[in-house]
Amino acid sequence: MKGKVLLAGAVLLAAAAAMAWAGRKGPAPRLATIPASDEFTPEEVERILQQSPLGPPPGDPTNAVADDPGAAILGQAIFYDPRFSRTGKTACVTCHDPKRGLGDGKPMPDAFPVDRNVPTLWNVAYSRWFFWDGRADSLWSQALQPLENPREHGGTRLEVAHILSSDPRLSGLYTRVFGALPALDDSRRYPPAGGPVTEGADGPHRRAWASMAPDDRATIDRIFANVGKCLEAYERRLVSRNAPFDTFVEGLRSGDKAKMAALSPSAKVGLKIFVGKGNCRLCHSGPAFTDGEFHNLGIPPSRGGPTASRFAAIPMAQTDPFNGKGVYSDDRDAGAKKLDYLVHLPDSWGQIKTPGLRNVARTAPYMHQGQFKTLAEVVDFYSMLQGMLQAGHHERTILLPLFLDKAESAGLVAFLECLTDEKIDESLLQPLP
Repeated sequence: MKGKVLLAGAVLLAAAAAMAWAGRKGPAPRLATIPASDEFTPEEVERILQQSPLGPPPGDPTNAVADDPGAAILGQAIFYDPRFSRTGKTACVTCHDPKRGLGDGKPMPDAFPVDRNVPTLWNVAYSRWFFWDGRADSLWSQALQPLENPREHGGTRLEVAHILSSDPRLSGLYTRVFGALPALDDSRRYPPAGGPVTEGADGPHRRAWASMAPDDRATIDRIFANVGKCLEAYERRLVSRNAPFDTFVEGLRSGDKAKMAALSPSAKVGLKIFVGKGNCRLCHSGPAFTDGEFHNLGIPPSRGGPTASRFAAIPMAQTDPFNGKGVYSDDRDAGAKKLDYLVHLPDSWGQIKTPGLRNVARTAPYMHQGQFKTLAEVVDFYSMLQGMLQAGHHERTILLPLFLDKAESAGLVAFLECLTDEKIDESLLQPLP
């Protein structure tokens, strides 16, 4: 929710629409007949209808197995397996716990000295950029980074390949998707551990990696990339789309009063604010409730000082060897179209990705460092903007205080709570049997 927001993107969209209809007779056609409502104006109804239903996730052309069921099974097995970590005690599920909204319920992880809140994985497949700063351009390239990050899993890509190769079940799942793994039993060609990003330049893992022939390193990189693609295939199935709000929208479209009762009177007050004077939908737009973009809201950090965030992340995405333009991408042209349009400008300094709001009531605490413990605290910040920092780096987003009264604030919280639905196949939220 970003209050009354002025964005260059909105201006560009409006200009494009005007240009598209320039010279034509009559007004631009409406996408559909707007249903009548006693509680919302036609303009509010039109905006509400844009927020639901949530369709299938967009495809990922850089990952040929993104929607392969076999890849998803292998990805799920890896997601819950703590062997893919330095200590043998950390798995993806350690921080992305289904019991905690596919996050960890903490401002920042206790286990890892990182300065970011763990984002939920609900509906992560609808994102265009990944991590809070967007330093990964695909879900599969994002999934690889924690595996080698010394502050997270702390493993190496050689260890990942050896675990797959030595485990009959995992190697069998891998073979069904990608073909047989190469023989990795020659420790001179394939040391037991090693990789290019796990430690200092003179460390044993980097030395082991540097000792390998280029073709053998490429073999391990291919296996490692395929692990990320399987993790994406699994995480793409973590979709939430049947919240009370969606039932309400069904009723609004059809005139079914019983379905429209899915929202309480208080939640409807909040919905009017969301699509009206709060203008929350300008950033939390569409059925995924996010514009997928990056903004600097001036929220005071809870650890350290202001950081470059998106400004530093753009070069990282462009130079990642596992990005959509790289040799391990399944559609390098599609990856290039995405990355080549990135512009590295000062106004991206300090910007953080807009999170989606589905299941937001289950994913506290909030913001990129977990600065707010409750939704009520979030709403209060946007209402008063108390403590807001002025970054002074060509901000494109301008917030004005909303000065909500108690009923309006409570209504907005009630509406956000009506975006909750975690009812998916329970077998996806546990280790493989």
